[in-house]
Amino acid sequence: MQTQCNQRTFGFEALGRREVVARFDGGPITSDAGGLLLREVEQRTGILRQLAECFTDHRDADLTEHSVEELLRQRIFGLALGYEDLNDHDRLRHDPLLATLVGKRDPTGDGRTRRRDRGKALAGRNTLNRLELTPPAADKNSRYKKIAADTSRIERLFVDVFLQLHGKPPPRIVLDLDATDDPVHGDQLGRFFHGYYKSYCYLPLYIFCGDDLLCAKLRPADIDAAAGSVKQLARIVGQIRQAWPDVPIVIRGDSGFCRELIMRWCEENGVDFLLGLAKNKRLKRIIGKELHEAKHEFEATGKAARVFKDFTYRTHKSWSRKRRVVGKAEHLRKGSNPRFVVTSFKPEEFDARTLYEDEYCKRGEMENRIKEQQLYLFADRTSAATMRANQLRLWFSSAAYTLLQVIRRFGLKDTPWARARCDTIRLKLLKIGARVRITVRRIWLSMAESCPYQTLFATVYDNLQRRLPQMALG
Repeated sequence: MQTQCNQRTFGFEALGRREVVARFDGGPITSDAGGLLLREVEQRTGILRQLAECFTDHRDADLTEHSVEELLRQRIFGLALGYEDLNDHDRLRHDPLLATLVGKRDPTGDGRTRRRDRGKALAGRNTLNRLELTPPAADKNSRYKKIAADTSRIERLFVDVFLQLHGKPPPRIVLDLDATDDPVHGDQLGRFFHGYYKSYCYLPLYIFCGDDLLCAKLRPADIDAAAGSVKQLARIVGQIRQAWPDVPIVIRGDSGFCRELIMRWCEENGVDFLLGLAKNKRLKRIIGKELHEAKHEFEATGKAARVFKDFTYRTHKSWSRKRRVVGKAEHLRKGSNPRFVVTSFKPEEFDARTLYEDEYCKRGEMENRIKEQQLYLFADRTSAATMRANQLRLWFSSAAYTLLQVIRRFGLKDTPWARARCDTIRLKLLKIGARVRITVRRIWLSMAESCPYQTLFATVYDNLQRRLPQMALG
């Protein structure tokens, strides 16, 4: 960051006989030296390079200083490092470390063409916003915003990256579906009041496989939680089966996705499902005996009691056929707590207790991944006027999550931090203070000697060096 000529000195309480003074005169110092790990991930996986290929740049190449890939790197690395707003980049554009991560050959910006841009190696907010604000019909004759996104290619990219990072098929793929609220506070296109969440919001659809994000689809809030799920599932399952035709696939979701259309699609396409089923009077009557047993057991032991029942069930109107349902008759201190799931699995594959406790309940982990992205990677920063722009913002957040997931999966493997959240990864590995020195032949980062996570940083670096080159990446 550039400093002003006349520096103010800040005086603090003395330490014994020593004065404590501070000034902003340290020269080029960054707080994000660990971002080099993000750069290493990108260099070895090409995730953002592939994302850049989903955009068409209609700008005049002779008048362009920042390529689409550089703009995407700047925006997405910024999100991963904790900078949520485009406004932040009017300051960050001075940072030689971020310029190094982006791939600028002139990380100081001293060689920029225009005098007013010198010392600013990176793009400002008005250039970066062209990534998300360019309309779909833009072409070379458009006046300002000429970087058009191919949204269907971007949707497919996250599954392509998932396939690349795994290399070979796992024994089984479980696709977790969930919808969540994305509150909005303006007049964004597509916002509606949602009665359940009691706010104006979007209702994005997420699909994960374990910790890997496969789909983040922004939707208006005036729809059913499962709306559009079959379309996304058909696309994702088709991509997976094109690469791994024999891998078993399971769909898992809460009762918001227990819809005839989804279950029938699964049955017709050889995909198993395990879905929550909303309780009703009929279902509670069917497990009435088990609820009574659970209550007696609780009264005898004082501990939560569970009794399971396996049966077939069909709704009066909405289902086309009978299906297997598992009922959990549970009694807690607060009273009866019945729960139900419907599944295509046969009893010989999973008994009732295993199906519910070991298979269905694992879907709760997906909710943590959604919260992680919304809270720490700003997936809910959807304040642009149009849904298209906000969808792109959601995908940029998703790309930042994918980069950090690579660090978690490969870099942090076999360490105590292998399940760390994205904000923990940022604080322990990326937010490292360093002095930046740029010479003709090297860019030196003198990182803080007092950093308490030097050993962890070295382990992650070695793991990325050793493991990522072995993957067959596109």
